[in-house]
Amino acid sequence: MASTPASVWRNPVHFAAFGFGSGASPVAPGTFGTAMAVALYLLLPPMPWFAYLLFLLLGFVLGIWLCGRTATDIGVHDHGGIVWDEFVGYWITMFLAPAGWQYVVAGFVLFRLFDIVKPWPIRWLDQHVEGGLGIMIDDVLAGLMAWACLQLAVWVFL
Repeated sequence: MASTPASVWRNPVHFAAFGFGSGASPVAPGTFGTAMAVALYLLLPPMPWFAYLLFLLLGFVLGIWLCGRTATDIGVHDHGGIVWDEFVGYWITMFLAPAGWQYVVAGFVLFRLFDIVKPWPIRWLDQHVEGGLGIMIDDVLAGLMAWACLQLAVWVFL
């Protein structure tokens, strides 16, 4: 992985794209970014499903801009330290999830699994879509797949 650019600590756009510093981890920045997403998720106030959906949409649109701008500025498309996409992917996974630590952990594991393995069409999108949308879209789809698995587990076990 490329080293963390110094601008991450000076530029608020880069700092946000690098997950408020969590993506600067020299090992497993995506996992550290997702861990930060979990922490932020736990700090979210309770909200109705439509408000959470709006939160996701805003996070996605903001992420396209943050990630695209940061990638352009540092000259590296989808630098491993850019983890805003992990934030949104994890938050998608947790849409309509019941309260409880077991769901928070299951969402983390499922999202990381889909983000790392990248089953079709995630890998194809990762390789063929450019810019901020390209950085975001594979994690959004990984989040949707993890969400479907988590919802199925909730339906089966509750």
